[in-house]
Amino acid sequence: MEHTGNHITLCGTLRALPEYSHSNHERRFFRFELEVERLSGTADVLPVMAAEDVLMEADLFAGGRFLVEGQIRSFNSRAQTGRRLIISVFAETVTTTEQPPQNDAVLTGTICKPPIYRRTPLGREICDVMLAVPRQYQRTDYIPCILWGRTAQCAAELPVGAQITLAGRLQSRGYVKVLPEGTEERTAYELSAMELEILEENF
Repeated sequence: MEHTGNHITLCGTLRALPEYSHSNHERRFFRFELEVERLSGTADVLPVMAAEDVLMEADLFAGGRFLVEGQIRSFNSRAQTGRRLIISVFAETVTTTEQPPQNDAVLTGTICKPPIYRRTPLGREICDVMLAVPRQYQRTDYIPCILWGRTAQCAAELPVGAQITLAGRLQSRGYVKVLPEGTEERTAYELSAMELEILEENF
């Protein structure tokens, strides 16, 4: 497994034309959603952020297939309903393609919370891990990750501070959030990891 730090490759369908999000250092950024089909026939709908100059390299149209290369990013949103960790893909390149669906991500970082091991009602083993992934300019992205089966068992035994590399796909998952005034349907984004490597720096 190559240690690329933070890299994701997506190939999917553009659901709608990008919408303006914000400006930073005189660059305009736009947000759009990419629908990436799974082998099971369902699809992950993933939020992507891209600078205007990056988008100009592709002839964007709703329903078209596009290849996105970039990183998984996070930031804390302080809304009236409380703090939320917002996950999105920061696109470094966007190109038109005819390739089949692709959703491959590799993250190298540090476990920053105690892993949570559990079993599904059907007995499947799961472990939730929060991975702190360093970024340029002394910034850090906090990416929720989920591991399965034997990799879940292995991750559950790792301490906070352990450095690992995970490879898998970025998935979207709907859930219902219980709030004081009622319930709200939300979407969670997390890395569903198929491979786990414990780095030598831990020893």
